[in-house]
This record gives sequence, structure tokens and C-alpha cells, in this order.
Amino acid sequence: MTWVSKMGGRRSQSDLRGLGRRGKSEKEIEQDKAEKAKKKKKPKLLNKFDKTIKAELDAAEKLRKKGKVEEALSAFEALVNQYPQSPRARYGKAQSEDDLAEKMRSNEMLQKAINTYDEVVSLPNVPSDLIKLSLKREADRQQFLGRMRGSLVTLQKLVQLFPSDTSIKNDLGVGYLLIGDNSNAKKVYEEVLSLAPDDGFAKVHYGFILKAENKIAESIPYLKEGLESGDPGTDDGRFYFHLGDALQRMGDKDAYKWYELGYQRGHFASVWQRSLYNVKGLKAQPWWTAKETGYTELVKSLEKNWKLIRDEGLAVMDKKRNLFLPEDENLREKGDWSQFTLWQQGRKNENACKSVPKTCALLERFPEATGCRRGQIKYSIMHPGTHVWPHTGPTNCRLRMHLGLVIPKEGCRIRCAQENRTWEEGKVLIFDDSFEHENKSHLNEQ
Repeated sequence: MTWVSKMGGRRSQSDLRGLGRRGKSEKEIEQDKAEKAKKKKKPKLLNKFDKTIKAELDAAEKLRKKGKVEEALSAFEALVNQYPQSPRARYGKAQSEDDLAEKMRSNEMLQKAINTYDEVVSLPNVPSDLIKLSLKREADRQQFLGRMRGSLVTLQKLVQLFPSDTSIKNDLGVGYLLIGDNSNAKKVYEEVLSLAPDDGFAKVHYGFILKAENKIAESIPYLKEGLESGDPGTDDGRFYFHLGDALQRMGDKDAYKWYELGYQRGHFASVWQRSLYNVKGLKAQPWWTAKETGYTELVKSLEKNWKLIRDEGLAVMDKKRNLFLPEDENLREKGDWSQFTLWQQGRKNENACKSVPKTCALLERFPEATGCRRGQIKYSIMHPGTHVWPHTGPTNCRLRMHLGLVIPKEGCRIRCAQENRTWEEGKVLIFDDSFEHENKSHLNEQ
């Protein structure tokens, strides 16, 4: 049994060998030409009428591209007033409002841009490329404002208008994921992969969903093939993270090859430190001493009062065992691991503290622990035979502290990065959980 706290307030290159050694076949040359033509193809943004006022539209757009945002907006507003049926003028107005919102840091102006993007689509004779650009940007800006369901409606409209465009379906899948609707996202990516079996973007997202469903083995080929495709949107730290984690759980040492690649691509601070939400410039090391953290008074107080903390925790176990809830983050390979939380993300659990009043009174003297918005303070019980998978915390801006309360003499250990340590009763261990760590409690050693 340990008492756990998280503290805040501290701190590829490609292989080019062999390239061009053989001549390309005619088929490959034709494929290259087709790819280049596809890349060069510019979207058609002008209908027949807009072609007649192209000079005026270009003049306004030139102002926008030069960064003269206010002048560009005035120019496009004048064009919209003069030519209310012009889709390109309306789109230019939306872009200018969008630019101005960025400059002013104004959500109100951004909402105007969103409304104007939506107006573009309602006009007659709008080129399909302009419809796509307008609605895609509208959905993106809605997401930026946190209006996920509004964005989803916009993406659904896009899919209805362009049912064969798999890239739009991919965006819709992301829209579902953003509101936590993995079920509908999964259906979307299954549809994409039935239409385009080699779509890397759909593969990594489908693999991501399978992994979230704990279908570990099934997720691996999708994540792997998606990353190997190199398709836009696949080079994301989350996919390297989850592919490596899935391989580790299957006992496959190739996990570290993917972690290494994720590190080379700049997604991880190192192969061992794989948190994805980080503060730059913080000292990075797996294990810490109390002196290194600056929290010596906290550590002294905990170690001095460890029996008080232990006895209150044991009393709760005896009388109110149901207060200890099973770990619910799918971190256990096997065994029994339960927790009794006193503070969560800087918020005190008043009911829990009524059961351990002396412990909570002691802790309230240390706001660096109770006020940490990225962690918890809790009693943690790991029963014999429990193994917690190697895993990594989400951020580098906290430290995790363990106070040993009831520890068998042998068989319990914790690894952080490449170093193993053991808990001791009445002693504190401090580590950075943005580094890979795992816990083991062996049955035959209890």
C-alpha cells in the first residue's frame, strides 16, 4: 500500500542510399507525371460571373496576401455589396474576417467569418472547389472555438455534397472523435477503407480506435501500415505512442524501434520520455531526490507522519473497502490495483477526506501537492501478482511521489526508464512519470 501524490510547480533523417540507381519504367514515369499534374491542379474558385470581375477580386486578394487585413476586408465588403451573388467575393470577405480575428484575437470576429463561410455555400452557381474550401474552413474554425457539434454538422453537410471524397470522410471521422463518439468514427473509417484500402490517414485512425477498444493485436497492422504510408496527417506522436504501446503489450521488442522513430521525428523528448503535452526547457530525469525538487519540507512531513497516514488508510480499508475503486485506465496486465482518491486535479474530495481527516489536514499545509491541477493525491493498493504495463504519463510538468505504507520485504519493484527501485515503508520515492515506468508485485515473493 502506498500513498501517491503528483506535484506541480517545477520545472530523421531518411536513408537516401541507392536512390536513382536504376532507370524508371514507362509506367512509373507516367505515374509520376500523373502525381505532379494532380499536385499542380489548382482549385477552381471562379464561376462565369466572377471571371468578369476577376481584376477587382485579384486586387482585393492582393491586399489580403500582403497582410493589409483591414483594407482587404473593406475591399471585399464593397465587392459583396456591389455583387451580392458573387461567391468568390463572399469567400474573400470570410477569409479577411478570419485573418482579422487572428490579428485581433477576437472570437466575435471569428464567428462573423464562420457565418460568412456558410453564406458562400448558399449562393447560386458556386464552384464545387469553393464549396469544399468554405465548408472545410468553417468546420476548422468551429473546432477552434470548441464548437465540436457545430463542426460535425458542417462536416456531415460536406460528406452529403461530396460522397466520393474520402478526404472529407476522414475529416468527418476526426469530428466524431473530437466529441468522443468512437463508434461513429469507426464506421466512417471502415467506409473509407472499403473505398480506399491503402488510405494511410484512415488506417492510423482506425488502428487508434481499435486500440482504445483494447483490441491490441488488431490495432497493430493498421497503425503500422498507416505510419509507413507517409500520408498527410499520419506523422503524429499519438500514433507512434499507441503503436509502440500495443507492440509492448504483445511482447514485441519492435516497440522501441517505433519509439526511436517517433523521437527522431521530434514527437518525443527521448525514447524513454514520451509524454505528448510538454513544457519546453524543464529538467528531464527519471528519478529525483527531495532536495532536487525543492519540496524537502513536504517530504520530511510525510516521512515523519507516515504511520498516521498508514493507519487512517488501513481503517478505511477495514470499514469502507468499497471506497477503493479499481484502476480504470487499462494499465494492468493482471492482478488487482485499487485507489482511494483524496484530491483530483487540484480539487478536494470532501467526502473522502471525512474518512481520513488527519491525513487531509496534514496535506493541506502543502498547496504544491493539493493544488496540482495535473495530478491526484490518493491511497493506492497493489495486491500480490499484479503487473502494471509499461506506460508513460501525458505531460512533463509534474512529478509523482510515492510514500511507502505497507510494503512486503521482497517482490515489489518499480522501474522508471532503465532503473529499478523498491518501495520502503515510511520512505518517499520521487520520479517523473513522463518517462516510461512499470510496477510489479510478484506472488511468490509475498
